[in-house]
Amino acid sequence: MSTSSTSEHSSANRKNLIALLPFVVFLGLFLGTGIILTMQGSDFAFYQLPASIAIIPAIFVALYLGKILGKEPIDKQISQFISGAGHANIMTMCIIYLLAGAFATVAKATGSVDASVQLGLAIFPSYLLLPGLFLVAAFLSTAMGTSMGTIAAIAPIALGFIESAGIDPAVVAGCLISGAIFGDNLSIISDTTIASTRSQGAHMKDKFKVNFKFAVPAAIICIIIFASLGQDINYEMTSDAAMIGLIPYVVILVLALSGVNVFVVLTLGIVLAAIIGMLTNDYQLSTWISDINAGFASMQDIFILSLFIGGLSELIRHQGGLAALTHTIETFARKLSPNNKKRAAGFGVAGLTFFCNFFTANNTVSIIITGETAKELAMDGELTPAQSASLLDIFACINQGLLPYGAQALLLGATLGISPLAVVSHSFYPMILFFAAGFAFWRMTKD
Repeated sequence: MSTSSTSEHSSANRKNLIALLPFVVFLGLFLGTGIILTMQGSDFAFYQLPASIAIIPAIFVALYLGKILGKEPIDKQISQFISGAGHANIMTMCIIYLLAGAFATVAKATGSVDASVQLGLAIFPSYLLLPGLFLVAAFLSTAMGTSMGTIAAIAPIALGFIESAGIDPAVVAGCLISGAIFGDNLSIISDTTIASTRSQGAHMKDKFKVNFKFAVPAAIICIIIFASLGQDINYEMTSDAAMIGLIPYVVILVLALSGVNVFVVLTLGIVLAAIIGMLTNDYQLSTWISDINAGFASMQDIFILSLFIGGLSELIRHQGGLAALTHTIETFARKLSPNNKKRAAGFGVAGLTFFCNFFTANNTVSIIITGETAKELAMDGELTPAQSASLLDIFACINQGLLPYGAQALLLGATLGISPLAVVSHSFYPMILFFAAGFAFWRMTKD
């Protein structure tokens, strides 16, 4: 009886671990393609194969495993896949992605992005322009919800500083990527925030409050470092910047932090940005409609990937893969903190998303992949949804800000004419946040 029971348990355990193979296939294709293209000298090598395409073979592997291991008919597996893809959290996330993309596109087209950059830089004296770059990047990234959009907006201006003042481009790049990661992590319209809060069932304002405790001390230290590295840089505004351009960003931040539904917040932001554009820049209704459509299109890859990840996760859950992964990570985390269940769960959530991001080089993708497992760990460790969402987002963003093959470092390197390794070597904020968040969480979960 005992031998039979042990054998059955062992077989079930092997079966559960094998069920994780589709994720391995997905990450292997995504990472392997990036490495090969990097060796061939391709630009943005890790983004040549869209994640939404790389996951398709993994889905077929999952269907095959379900047929072989679980003896599940294909019709039933397809139903499971569709059920996962159509889950309320996945659909909510996808609609928010669309609205966030539309807002970012309309705000840029109506001049709000340029106004934010120009006004922000005009505030700071020449000897504080390096920390000023950090703060402007942080504000813009928080308002836009995208680190890539922020870097694309500010990097050309920063290049002008480098050429005219002869300052170290790696330091300037460090300012920009640090500020962009700060804002991306805190923004209520960032896809990382959307993915982390929806996957953990947390309210955005609650997650923001937890993140704020980790992020602000790290940001203050980072500003002090950049101020100590600073030098006088003469800067003149290159265009007229109107305060009215800041209104859409200020409104959505205030409303979101007040607890207003994110659908309402983003819709108001899209309408408000358009009205301001019509009043100040002769922005046309037809252009507004085209920009909204372009914003939707910009979210196509992450939209499709979210659907596919939702369906794939459901297949793997039915085959026992997620349960096996949760158990493995939970066991390891408890060895690190055997007498504190909550702290162990936090280590598990943070480590899960941090190391997954090495393979995906995309913080949103890593959060989507690990969200369900992180939620299980958080529930077992009695972490609040806001705490688990915060840890997911923070440690995915930390890793993203330190990857030389991440999109942020690649874009800055190409724009400023330096190596991506030089970019991340001065990415001080993610480095500091790693220790600040770990220390803060350690104290937060002190017995």
